[in-house]
Amino acid sequence: MAKKILLFTILILTLSGSVFAQRKRPWRAPFYDAEPYHFGFAFSLGKMDFAISHSDTFNALDTVYSVEYSGGALFGASMIANLKLADNWDLRVLPGLMFSQRSLNYLLCDDKIQDERLLRKHSMKIETTLLQSPIIVKYRAVRESNYRPYIFAGVNPAIDLAARKKPKEEEKPKIRLKKLDVYAEIGIGLDNYLHWFKYSTEIKFSYGLLNIVKYDNTEYTDAFSRLGSKMVTLVLCFE
Repeated sequence: MAKKILLFTILILTLSGSVFAQRKRPWRAPFYDAEPYHFGFAFSLGKMDFAISHSDTFNALDTVYSVEYSGGALFGASMIANLKLADNWDLRVLPGLMFSQRSLNYLLCDDKIQDERLLRKHSMKIETTLLQSPIIVKYRAVRESNYRPYIFAGVNPAIDLAARKKPKEEEKPKIRLKKLDVYAEIGIGLDNYLHWFKYSTEIKFSYGLLNIVKYDNTEYTDAFSRLGSKMVTLVLCFE
């Protein structure tokens, strides 16, 4: 899915770029970027994954034979507050909510027969509800007609409202995650100017900087030296 999002965004930017080579059209909202601040909203769709690093004692564990992850769809909505810093520079804050569900797929060894392991699969569904507030610095290229490409980078402190909930009896065994994470974010996008507002299409890559596993003295958490998060997101902004 991440590859499809990337290809889709590249296609949009390529098609939009072809407009630049054509004759210049009358500018829509010509004084839009002269205003010191803007507000708006954004919708996001993408994929959320884990980033796993096994512990040094992983190969010595008795029960946990292997751990793999599978990502889940990500969707959300945010508010936008944009402050103009200079002609090509903006400071943006985008508080909002993101929702996803990922899986940790364990291969467990419960017993042995004549030194052969009897293995079984166990999947943990990990729900995520992020209350986030990305703080982004945006650099915009020179406007061409009614289009303006840009790049951006920033940090995103986030609280997982679904983390550390006590698992239901039928879900056990199930690990728990820490609530707080901080993401480093980078991306590219394209502003499109209309008569009364502007919309933007962007692709964003996010990588969690913190170890979010909550160790519980079981092999299910001892298997990790680090368990982080990562996201790739297609964002549609209206300002």
